[in-house]
This record gives sequence, C-alpha cells and structure tokens, in this order.
Amino acid sequence: MMEVAVIDIAYKLNGGDVEERLEPRELLIDVLRDRHGLKGAKRSCDIGVCGACTVLVDGMPATSCSTLACDVDGREVTTIEGLAREGDLDPVQEAFMRHGALQCGFCTPGMILAVKALLATHAAPTEEEVRHFLRGNLCRCTGYVKIVEAVMDLINKRREEKKT
Repeated sequence: MMEVAVIDIAYKLNGGDVEERLEPRELLIDVLRDRHGLKGAKRSCDIGVCGACTVLVDGMPATSCSTLACDVDGREVTTIEGLAREGDLDPVQEAFMRHGALQCGFCTPGMILAVKALLATHAAPTEEEVRHFLRGNLCRCTGYVKIVEAVMDLINKRREEKKT
C-alpha cells in the first residue's frame, strides 16, 4: 500500500492560530467545513465561478473550492463566522439585514465577504464598481437589487459619519 504524503501548515483562521497536518491535495473548503465545522462557505459549483464558497485570504476574496489548503500556509483566512466580534455583527452584515439582502442565504456569506474586501480597499465605490466587484458571486434568487442597495446605504452612512 502506498503511503500518502502529508504536510504541516500554520495559518490564522478567524483571528486564531491554527496548525494542522494535511494532504497537499486537500481543498480549503473541505478543511474549513469538515475539520473546523465552519459551514458558511458553501459547496456549489466546485470550479470557483459561483462565489458561494468565498472566504477572505489576507483580506482578499478567494474561492475555497479551488484553493488548496496548503496555499494558506502563513496567511490569514477569514470566514463569514469570523466577521462578528464579541456578539456584534459586522457593519456589512447589519446592512444586509436592514435591507433584506439575504434572500435564501446560500450566496450571502460569499457576498458579504466580497463586499468586506471591496470596502477595505475602496472606501467609497460607485454602484457600478460594486456591481462589477460582485460579478463573481452568483445569487440564484436574483437578489442583486437588495444587495446593491445594502452596500450603497452602508457607503452613504460611512460618508455621513465622516462629515460629523
């Protein structure tokens, strides 16, 4: 019987340090869901085109269904479960709730994480830029209107806060 190769990796997951031994072929989505019980990243297309499995790697969106877990060695991974701090939802999560941008919820984690990344790099994007940035996240409920409304409302609230 052939022995399976394993490697050791260390990374940050939702702010905590993680060290694990895994096979080089293991996908990040499987490690997150099966080893850590983090079910927010959804398995859907398995080819990285729908966005349901989106997580943040070093603050940027990554499709966990097509990312090898060994590729996050030394990096920081944030899942939807890692956004809320001390029981308080992230402002992006709150905006989605306020605007009913949740629909069935399947795409919501990926959408929220994509928006989080966008706003971290571009504080005041236009509606066109928001729509462009979200193009890699598919909503089967056609909830884009509410999602864009939520994001634009959050951007406008941030602008108002800066004025005061």
